[in-house]
Amino acid sequence: MTYLELSEDGGGSHKFYEVTVAGTQVTITYGRIGEAGQTKVTAFPTEAKAQTAAAKKLAEKARKGYAPAVRGVRQRRAVTRRAIASTRSTAQQAPVLWRFDSGASAFGIFVDEERCWVGNQRGDVYTLGHSGTVTGRFRLPDGVKCIVADDFWIYAGCDDGRVYDLSGKVPRAAYEIAHDVDIYWLDIHDGVLGVSDRAGRVTAIDYEDEFQWARTAGGDSAWMVRCDQDSVYFGHSGGVARYDIADGTPVWETKTVDHVLFGWQEEHSVYAGTGRRTVHRLAKDDGRVEAVYRCDGAVYSCATSPGGRHVFAGDNHSSVYCFDATGRRLWKLGTGCGSAFSMQYLDERLYIVTTDGTLACIDASEAAIAAAQSGDVPQPVDVKAAASLAVVEPSVVLETTSEVGDGVVVECVSEGERLRVRVVTPGYESWNVQFPKEIREAGARYLVDGVRSAGRGGFYRAYGDIRRLL
Repeated sequence: MTYLELSEDGGGSHKFYEVTVAGTQVTITYGRIGEAGQTKVTAFPTEAKAQTAAAKKLAEKARKGYAPAVRGVRQRRAVTRRAIASTRSTAQQAPVLWRFDSGASAFGIFVDEERCWVGNQRGDVYTLGHSGTVTGRFRLPDGVKCIVADDFWIYAGCDDGRVYDLSGKVPRAAYEIAHDVDIYWLDIHDGVLGVSDRAGRVTAIDYEDEFQWARTAGGDSAWMVRCDQDSVYFGHSGGVARYDIADGTPVWETKTVDHVLFGWQEEHSVYAGTGRRTVHRLAKDDGRVEAVYRCDGAVYSCATSPGGRHVFAGDNHSSVYCFDATGRRLWKLGTGCGSAFSMQYLDERLYIVTTDGTLACIDASEAAIAAAQSGDVPQPVDVKAAASLAVVEPSVVLETTSEVGDGVVVECVSEGERLRVRVVTPGYESWNVQFPKEIREAGARYLVDGVRSAGRGGFYRAYGDIRRLL
């Protein structure tokens, strides 16, 4: 057994790599220092080939800076928490219709026509109806950094470096981010995931959880990443940049908009909220500044109404703002429940998640805002989760059936060291199929076990079983 570590100062890599050779079998375990990590087992025809393969892997890691170490001497590095001071607003109270205390600081939010999602630093994810009724609860292994959607799939990025798919009955890990990536924010479009991180990098990963490209910018604390069909828009302490989504080719960079703390996008523009008390609207085609929206504090979050007709912002003084498209301030009001880390607008309502863990629904209609400016606001409803509400946790258990019914049949296909999933039923695009990481890995192990136990016949029986399972 050979154990290596790579630990860099300044928040860089902090990971281990262990190789064990037992006869013709090579076991590789890797991950973040202080964690169990992932394990991969490979069988070789002879002991000599197993030793050669192990030596090759170790030499590759040595060239990347890994060195022999003793397990347990270095401790797990603390995960970054977005702990930023928030003061009480001196503005008039906003018309909050209802508010829900999630139990810990939160900045994961997604709102669609059906429900509202909120995720907090304890790993709790709740769903609520638009009237404020709690309808579901998930518990993920670590703090939720953000929640995003891709068509009808819902994903949560967590402090354990994984991105969980919340679209099914139970959460499943869909993407495994590199072990040296401390997720700050993520976005997704058509299965391609964009991740911004603490070190000022942006990483793109495709729908089968395969690394595509990464770029390091001239800054750190990258809180902004937005994806569309063509590009990834990336903001950090040193500016905002656009990269081609396919290969990471730089398209433009705007260094005058720096200290970025949040990002939003519309069809033709991206919005960058900054620590300099501004939101900048940038043209997607060339990065030019189209408008500036000025607040009275550092901007933690921003959003727009459809088409960018109105622009909303939340600052570090627990205030929320509304501007017209040109940059004229229309109103400023206090949240009464902390500073908005994230926000989203839908149907004349502004939904925010705050530093004290509250998901709040603000009536942003003209009549409600006018009344609030004169001091007339409704009494907010304090929403509670029912004690009997079931908590759904991640699972790696495969649910099996022999009945196809009206479902879609897929098959697992081995391509080198990868296990691909392809649709057999006609009329579907196979390249857009994504299955949870644990299912793909379990399927690969099952196929290997079939070959070992019963030769070629066992392989085809296992292959057929996996096809039916999925």
